[in-house]
Amino acid sequence: MMLRLLYTLICLLFIMGCKEKYTPKPYGYYRIDFPEKTWKPLTDLTLPYNFKMAQEAIIEPYRGSDTKPGWINISYPQYNAKIHITYKQVKTDSAQKFTEECHRLAYEHSIKAESINEKGFKNDHLFGLIYFIEGNTASSTQFYATDSSDHFIHGALYFNQHPDKDSLAPVINYLRKDIINLMETIQFK
Repeated sequence: MMLRLLYTLICLLFIMGCKEKYTPKPYGYYRIDFPEKTWKPLTDLTLPYNFKMAQEAIIEPYRGSDTKPGWINISYPQYNAKIHITYKQVKTDSAQKFTEECHRLAYEHSIKAESINEKGFKNDHLFGLIYFIEGNTASSTQFYATDSSDHFIHGALYFNQHPDKDSLAPVINYLRKDIINLMETIQFK
């Protein structure tokens, strides 16, 4: 009787010890190999501004019911991303109104954003601000640049897919370099 109980106990321990434990695999993301950055000038002579952009980017006209002259999209089809650029002519004291509107647009993302970091930009003839919006938000980067007397440009980076900060982080960091280059090379006509 004792031997039978000991045999049953050993069999149960052996069966329980050999049971394979299941652990789910974490989500994986595709590896993205980014090309070396090379810059080309914006070649559209009808626009009231000029800047250098990535060789891989494509300029598309902005399509919307509220389209105005100078509005374009810088498209990155391989990343399913666009930088929407809007342009406004500055009139007396309207630059302040435009900067407040850009600030409001950036901080509308604060509901879902983990943080919003601002980086100022200034050179001899213009100044601006870049908003780095962290988290699962519709737009991860927004910016504006103005000479405060005649021209004002606003831009926002959007992806044509559900925002997922983990999978989009490498692409966002890659495209932020393009936005910084745009800010550094922009010239108003």
